Amino acid sequence: MQHAAGLVLFGDVRGYALARLDPEQEASTREAAIKAIDNAVYGLMMVIDGVTGTLRGGEYRVDLRMIVRLSRGSELIQQLDLFDGDGMCIGYHSWIRGDFGDDSVVSGDKATWRVVRPLDTAGPKA
Repeated sequence: MQHAAGLVLFGDVRGYALARLDPEQEASTREAAIKAIDNAVYGLMMVIDGVTGTLRGGEYRVDLRMIVRLSRGSELIQQLDLFDGDGMCIGYHSWIRGDFGDDSVVSGDKATWRVVRPLDTAGPKA
């Protein structure tokens, strides 16, 4: 399940940012932009893992949670709070190299596994 989450985050978050880089950029500028994107994605992984991102005040606390759900139609098959998983920061180091594991959720028949995006998510091009 975490590999599937990594695939979605890398495809949709990192991929979104990379697609908006100016292809006419100087190589050093482009490399710096890619490094900044990768650092931002890693920062997101740290928030998901609970390493950072918690607000505290007195006896109150606010933190973010990200849930991964595997469903078949309307039937929920499995659910995982990524905070309780093996660690998105650990997965990052494989995912950045394109390794999303051997689980059928991420390596199954490519014709049946696809990222479904709502309309209007393209956003502005930089």
